[in-house]
Amino acid sequence: MDPGAHWNLGTARGGSGDRHLGSGTAAAKAALAQRGIDAKELDAILVCTVTPDMFFPATACLVQNNLGAKGAWGFDLIAACSGFVFGLTTGAHLISGGMHRKVLVIGADTMTRIIDYTERGTCVLFGDGAGAMLLEPTTEEDNGAGFIDFLGEIDGSGGDYLKMPAGGSRMPASCDTVTKRLHYVHQDGAQVFKYAVRKMYEVSHELLERNGLKPGDIAALVPHQANKRIICAAAERLGIGLDKVAINIDRYGNTTAATIPLATRDALADGKIKKGDLVLMAAVGAGYTVGASLWRWAY
Repeated sequence: MDPGAHWNLGTARGGSGDRHLGSGTAAAKAALAQRGIDAKELDAILVCTVTPDMFFPATACLVQNNLGAKGAWGFDLIAACSGFVFGLTTGAHLISGGMHRKVLVIGADTMTRIIDYTERGTCVLFGDGAGAMLLEPTTEEDNGAGFIDFLGEIDGSGGDYLKMPAGGSRMPASCDTVTKRLHYVHQDGAQVFKYAVRKMYEVSHELLERNGLKPGDIAALVPHQANKRIICAAAERLGIGLDKVAINIDRYGNTTAATIPLATRDALADGKIKKGDLVLMAAVGAGYTVGASLWRWAY
């Protein structure tokens, strides 16, 4: 079995105003409908999120039940804004191991549920959304399309710069944590910005270099949509023109794990990605988490 993957993309967004409420189940149904398969054919469901419906059961269990995916197993993956890149890589390796043929990867976050609207420097940045990709094995006829390589890292020393302090086992919900507004996103924007620009460039550059590729070989860069200045700075350092970069943060805000599938959907619609193209995905998130992956577009 070739360690590549076909993918089919579905996205979901809704609500009012300039932010969108996403549904992981709706995105999953859209992806399955686009491929024309029944949920019962799924082998695994990976839900990448930092805003699960509850700590347990896993949101993957809830989605599996909603879809009626009787034969699937799965789990939630928490890597903040890098979650979808990590999830795609995990799904691709499940397929390349030979025991899975259809893996559904979902990125879904409702960030507006954990945003402090009295903190104007943070609340205007985030939105809600969901996207899903269905990964399948490639064949010889696909001419090397699918998953190529991944490079990731984490740096826990940056954990204090972007976090939701309360709500976990270390600091359970109490009158005190609610009063102190500790169940919302807390961010040191300046620190996050500097780290994100540097690491998005470094991880992408190293991934290209070890695969013998140059920036000019990349047809499209699909970055995490945290901040347009971060995206532009990283692309400039890489030497990739903005005409090849997927940018839609002006429409949806930072939807965390949903930004990569949403940006991919828009890049396809805009003609930035076509069959056979080399696509680079890159993200930096809370943790810190960092990831970049290379794909040859399969359809």
